[in-house]
Amino acid sequence: MAKVQPSDDVLVDVRNLKKHFPVTRGIVFQRTVAQVKAVDGVSFQIRKGEAFGLVGESGCGKTTIAKCLLKLEDPTEGTIHLDGADIGSLDRKATLKMRRRVQAIFQDPYSSLNPRMKVGSILLEPLIVHNELNSSAERAERVRELLNFCGLPSAISRRYPHEMSGGQRQRVGIARALALNPDLIICDEPVSALDVSIQAQIINLLEDLRQELGLTYLFIGHDLSVVKNLCSRVAVMYLGKIVEIADSQILFDNPAHPYTQALLAAVPIPDPIAEAARPPGILPGEVPSPQNPPSGCVFHPRCGLAINACRKDIPALDEISPQHLVACPSAGIPTPQLSNDSKEATTLHT
Repeated sequence: MAKVQPSDDVLVDVRNLKKHFPVTRGIVFQRTVAQVKAVDGVSFQIRKGEAFGLVGESGCGKTTIAKCLLKLEDPTEGTIHLDGADIGSLDRKATLKMRRRVQAIFQDPYSSLNPRMKVGSILLEPLIVHNELNSSAERAERVRELLNFCGLPSAISRRYPHEMSGGQRQRVGIARALALNPDLIICDEPVSALDVSIQAQIINLLEDLRQELGLTYLFIGHDLSVVKNLCSRVAVMYLGKIVEIADSQILFDNPAHPYTQALLAAVPIPDPIAEAARPPGILPGEVPSPQNPPSGCVFHPRCGLAINACRKDIPALDEISPQHLVACPSAGIPTPQLSNDSKEATTLHT
């Protein structure tokens, strides 16, 4: 498999990451009867200072990758290197230091903040846990600084989460993620629960913070327009595997994998006349179960370009052009137009 050569500008290096969850049966004597292959052999790199996008349908393994990066889940196989250090081999003390460098912004600002704590206490908590700053005055000043970074008045530190709007709550979540000056922030669909007008403000805030503070993002999303505007590189996932990685402009202008092509074809066109005139973006069949994925290429049951080799061999993620990796022997060939005549056809939602 073609890969970007390791260098000093690589912050995160994920190699052949797998996370399988056991399916057990029995109440007293539980036995494993199957494995849910949530992530099944994923490799990618994130460079320092970039926003790296991870997109795909619900259930394809995006959030599981995020949990492994945060050490909330232990990988079944594979390694994750942060600045050259394998985070899976870190002891407790080293893991605590690693957690300062990797923070998260969660999807739902309504449930990711403790409703019993005021905003000031929420932002103070990571500073206290990690013994950051010495005096209460310094910590209070840091709280005001964090709120100012995120466009919030200092008076909001005396409010509870339920006293704020959704956009304000998400800004507090961003401020909390910034509290320990992290190198990497994992954004797990941070705007999907917000109104469209607020989404644009949060995306602009994230981009401004990335440039001002030199942050690195792993941005998980399903809204392709948001990913295109924020991310410099994008990886597309399907059923636990990465099928394409490319610079954002290349991916959206010239998608090479049939699944990426179908995903982009499902994006609505703002012009209602053009939208009504184009063929429906429909893929045949259903997404297979990660408990029993297809042999060979996991996308072949729904692919109009599948050949016999696709049913037997797992395609390698090969470089078809500079920094453009695709796991498909037919990469770059336009996918045949799909009709909605099949009873098994299902609309692809982004």
